Amino acid sequence: MPGLAATLDAAGLLPGIDFIPSPNCDERPQGEEVRLIVVHAISLPPGEFGGDGVERLFTNTLDPAQHPYYARIHALRVSAHFFVRRDGRVIQFVPCDKRAWHAGTSSWQGRERCNDFSIGIELEGCDELPFEAAQYRRLADLINILAHRYPLRATVGHADIAPGRKTDPGPHFDWPQLRAMLQGNRQR
Repeated sequence: MPGLAATLDAAGLLPGIDFIPSPNCDERPQGEEVRLIVVHAISLPPGEFGGDGVERLFTNTLDPAQHPYYARIHALRVSAHFFVRRDGRVIQFVPCDKRAWHAGTSSWQGRERCNDFSIGIELEGCDELPFEAAQYRRLADLINILAHRYPLRATVGHADIAPGRKTDPGPHFDWPQLRAMLQGNRQR
């Protein structure tokens, strides 16, 4: 598995990975800095890996007739900055300098609207299964790259910023393993 580029370009894109633009983003509030990484987990259909459901959801092209679950979610307008597949392949949907719509109703350290000051990274996964080693390597790579550009203060799970509403990345996510892979002192 080849490594990721060492830095983001001027537009907030990571060179050398697939970029599939999502319309589900907008400008961050003026003067707002990225300070938070939010780790998510997603699989579409739920519990199934390798399909194009996530890409279709994030680009508003999910066919509600393709799967019964899609009929419930096809009208959602959501995105994330990055999606890390089970094999470690990374897809970017939103430039990092823009606000992706990944956190929803959320709060971190007394601040609401976490989308304003965070980067969302989706891992292909679910609450019921562990994540793959390749995903942890790519996630750590991404966080380390992002830390060179932004004054990151923490990496948290979606469940941490939306408790009671969200459970991802779930009980199988290995936070100690991620912390051990990160450079410096960017602890959860």
